Amino acid sequence: MHFDKEFDASGLSCPMPIVRTKKSLRDMATGQVLRVVATDPGSVCDMAAFAEETGNTLLASTTEASRFVFFLRKA
Repeated sequence: MHFDKEFDASGLSCPMPIVRTKKSLRDMATGQVLRVVATDPGSVCDMAAFAEETGNTLLASTTEASRFVFFLRKA
């Protein structure tokens, strides 16, 4: 999937992946896609809730080699 920016949250524990994702989205234009990579299993539920609460779209959520990968479109 095409993305405009990537943020690697590997090694960060809750709530830091969400906090840093929010900061990364701040610098992006509406409609751009952010790819987030995380290792915290809690990020799966957290990222879905974050997208719903903020109006950003969670385009995909996958697992690659024990890492969780998310694609978010900025609202």
